[in-house]
Amino acid sequence: MQDVWREDRHRKWIRDEKDSSGCAISGFIHEDGRRESGDAIIRSIESMHDRGNGLGGGFAAYGIYPQFAEHYCLHLMYDTPQAQQVTEEFIAASFDVAHSEPIPTRTLEVIRRRPLLWRCFVTLKAEVRDRHYDLTDDDIVAMQVMHINRAIDGAFVFSSGRNMGCFKGVGYPEDIGRFFRLEEYEAYMWTAHARFPTNTTGWWGGAHPFGLLDWAVVHNGEVSSYGINRRYLANFGYHCTMHTDTEVIAYLFDLLIRKHALPIEVACLAMAPPLWSEIERMPDEQRDLVSMLRAVYGGALLNGPFSVVVTFTGGMIGFNDRIKLRPMVAARKNHTLYVASEEAAIRLICDDPQQIWHPRGGEPVIGRLRQEVALA
Repeated sequence: MQDVWREDRHRKWIRDEKDSSGCAISGFIHEDGRRESGDAIIRSIESMHDRGNGLGGGFAAYGIYPQFAEHYCLHLMYDTPQAQQVTEEFIAASFDVAHSEPIPTRTLEVIRRRPLLWRCFVTLKAEVRDRHYDLTDDDIVAMQVMHINRAIDGAFVFSSGRNMGCFKGVGYPEDIGRFFRLEEYEAYMWTAHARFPTNTTGWWGGAHPFGLLDWAVVHNGEVSSYGINRRYLANFGYHCTMHTDTEVIAYLFDLLIRKHALPIEVACLAMAPPLWSEIERMPDEQRDLVSMLRAVYGGALLNGPFSVVVTFTGGMIGFNDRIKLRPMVAARKNHTLYVASEEAAIRLICDDPQQIWHPRGGEPVIGRLRQEVALA
């Protein structure tokens, strides 16, 4: 990314340290289920180093815990031992804990003031399922995660899916990746993010990806409809405590796709619909569908410039705002789909892509595991 310069009142050109078009995203999915280490995604995001400012970096990886494939894996960060004790007591009351350990890390001089990082593999207790008989396991886990993040001071759950994990912190993403020893993990899908925060402080929990259940979101841009989206989500029991755009995007995908069972393409159309001037020119059937979505899901409409990569078990979605005010490039080679902020980040890890294109605004790019692929 080129330096951004502006003219000050003394008519001198100075470097502008606030560039809201910053941030970098990258991701890929091997649709044939092939797994590879985190080395490639680290190199991809590192090539966009200047899009971040060192106040946040992170990764999401899928298929990394095959030995605990049926367990929810909670990745937690604690500020104090007391917060850990309170949280573990709360977890033990609702979950059977199969395994619990510190998240493996290595010492790096550039990674400082880190919280205590922990992970545990859990399943819901039978009595908890009976008590919440009208809810799915995912509903209950999401409810418990939100309780920890809202009610237990000094504790934060930053990943809670099955056979996947988010790894993030304050630093440049290449340093965060090496800090978490991601070259030791094998995954069929990876995403990465370099943060350039403009409205919130850089802290460990605020780095991307933002995760809930098996959803993970990396995001570049500004969602100006945050307040409307937040109030809309509150009607469905989602508590937005992070005050970040990425949180509402993750919750909207969970609501529309997991809870309301909308197809991915329809959910994306609800969040980034065409302008009314375009809708008026559509064929009758298409116009009726899009008009209905805008009426029913008006609170889910995302305004402002953004590009996101959203991942879930078995799939990846690349997604732009409807007038494409943030960059996104996609590519394919054999059975792999790549999405990134810059073409160079793809070409660095994919020699001679068979297809490379710039997706249109509001049109999702979707990669899915083949049905015959076993995840465990």
